[in-house]
Amino acid sequence: MSFYDLLDRNPGLKNTLRWMLTPRGQARPRLWVKLFLNPFFIKRGKGSRIRRRTRIDILPGKYLKLGQYSTIEDFTTINNGVGTVRIGHHTRVGIGSVIIGPVSIGNNVRLAQHVVLSGLNHNYEDVQVPISEQGVQTSDIYIGDGTWIGANAIVLPGIFIGKHCVVAAGSVVTKDIPSYTVVAGNPARVMKTYDRESKQWIRNRTT
Repeated sequence: MSFYDLLDRNPGLKNTLRWMLTPRGQARPRLWVKLFLNPFFIKRGKGSRIRRRTRIDILPGKYLKLGQYSTIEDFTTINNGVGTVRIGHHTRVGIGSVIIGPVSIGNNVRLAQHVVLSGLNHNYEDVQVPISEQGVQTSDIYIGDGTWIGANAIVLPGIFIGKHCVVAAGSVVTKDIPSYTVVAGNPARVMKTYDRESKQWIRNRTT
């Protein structure tokens, strides 16, 4: 039996451990977690940078994996409470962005300012119970190599974005995006796709 199976079978122990890691009603881990546990659950590649004014909420059991020569800029929040966050090589997470795992970001990706990637959704079905007490569901977000996501864009749980895509500023991505595609809007719609035969970006006639 794994440690996590043991916790699932002992709600009291699970609640005690949760209280030790985070104050009741809060998402940010206690200071001792940051000082003594985070070094074991943050995996950083050569030349990677996490700017000083970031909020890195890392809890045991999940990881933050940051690739070589990648940067997490100031005022960004990374939260792995319900899923590991993986960031590839030569990738930059822009100022003020929010990443809530489970999220996987490829190599040479650019996230502009205030981008939100959240692999988490709150349960809400039982109207007799506050939403905050109904738990959460998670679904992985994947961002392919070479993609650029514009400022203030939002990517919802479970979304796959392929290689070399462009997500325009302010877009809300609610559906998967194939590789070599430009999308924009709320909800995001396809604006252009790359045609390999003509080697040109072709505008979508229906937009």
